[in-house]
Amino acid sequence: MKKLLLVSLLVLGGMTTMAADYKKNPFTLAYEGAITKNVKGSVNIQTVTYKLNGIDISANVYTPANYSPTKKYPTVVVAHPNGSVKEQVAGLYAQNLAEQGYIAITADAAYQGASGGTPRNTDKPANRVNDIHGMADYILNFPGVDQNNLGLLGICGGGGYSIKAAQTDKRFKAVATISMFNSGVVRRDGYMNAQLDSVQERLKAASDARLREAMGGKTEYPRSNFTDMSAEEAAKLTTDLYREGYEYYAQTHAHPNSSGTYPISNLIDLAAFDAVHNANLINQPLLMIAGDKADSLYMTQDVFNAATGTKDKELYLVKGATHIQTYWKPEFVKDITNKLTAFYTKNLK
Repeated sequence: MKKLLLVSLLVLGGMTTMAADYKKNPFTLAYEGAITKNVKGSVNIQTVTYKLNGIDISANVYTPANYSPTKKYPTVVVAHPNGSVKEQVAGLYAQNLAEQGYIAITADAAYQGASGGTPRNTDKPANRVNDIHGMADYILNFPGVDQNNLGLLGICGGGGYSIKAAQTDKRFKAVATISMFNSGVVRRDGYMNAQLDSVQERLKAASDARLREAMGGKTEYPRSNFTDMSAEEAAKLTTDLYREGYEYYAQTHAHPNSSGTYPISNLIDLAAFDAVHNANLINQPLLMIAGDKADSLYMTQDVFNAATGTKDKELYLVKGATHIQTYWKPEFVKDITNKLTAFYTKNLK
């Protein structure tokens, strides 16, 4: 019965694609059309590890067909969504960009995925922004990377953190986001401002949890919408983002390193974060992409309107797409990849 309900969920939610099984991929990539082996003359993938503030960071570097370390290539840093890992949607777009001639890197955030750090699944904005700076540090020393032509792509929560990183890191010459998610605002106020009345109560709970941690207690985690929920519960979710997010992360594109949760005490840090703040410091070309059917669209619009410091910005709406559908649906992914390629071709020499 549960399997039958899941099939109904996938059809009703528009997720009629077959599952992308990480177990069938030698690199555990969980997206359609993923690389299965490195072939000479084709797009290749290198799994690398580097240190960031003493923590081992696990990353994948995608190199274009006929890559030569003696040549110079425009390069893009790709930041993954909250609760996601490099083998999911971030890997898909990194591979697509490599197919267009770019070197691309995507890394698991510190404390998350295959990267090191404890407590596990810590999701503090300062860390996530520094992860993006760290990817730039590493890839700018990678053979073949053109240091003067580095782009940035942030997806969902990685989009909000990319907006913040680009405000001060001018190594990024062009900045793009897909289905941007303003993590701090949502954790504080609730998705679509649905939890404004409970913010003080939740901040008190986060403060109490931090106190218990400081006294030697275990790190406490809230229930995850993606990994702890049943299909029956998911069917009752009222927002496309969370209902389709369950389908994507728990079913069709699941990966064991993708948790969808974070310590309760992290709300202390998250509640103070807002990608809109200082968005006027972005003076690089800016492309913000979102589905015109996405219930998260308001977050992209807020940042776009606040980004008054750049003379070159565009809000591109993907017709018919919801938030999660921009992660996997072939026609939307193709449209977005084409738009990104044109944007980076224009702004990265």
